[in-house]
Amino acid sequence: MGTSAPTSDFFARGIAIVQKLISMGRGERSTINNMDENVIYEVLSVVEEIPEGRVATYGQIARLTGREKNSRLVGKILSQAQYYGEYPCHRVVNHAGRTAPGWREQPDLLRQEGVQFRENGCVDLRRYQWEA
Repeated sequence: MGTSAPTSDFFARGIAIVQKLISMGRGERSTINNMDENVIYEVLSVVEEIPEGRVATYGQIARLTGREKNSRLVGKILSQAQYYGEYPCHRVVNHAGRTAPGWREQPDLLRQEGVQFRENGCVDLRRYQWEA
């Protein structure tokens, strides 16, 4: 997915949004204080590598970026990814294979890529999890 590099104003706006969300009491406060645009793009660059028809978990992405205890931070960054470009955030699910609450289109986007769901509505991670 080729996207042009955003401007520094673009970075600042996205970082401010993520910092505001974290300061509202959701997520890892100590991590966000040290977060900069590099952390955001580390997470987004991993997400960009998830192949079509595969999924990754928030925790998996956190581990791949060297922040194994920060899966919530990954979620916060992904919730604001649209400010940084187009990324396949629909390919990220929780540790049980559940899709993001409130994002009705996510299961359909995954189905369009050939990902199937179990009877409980979760992605079968044994079958579809990306092996990075």
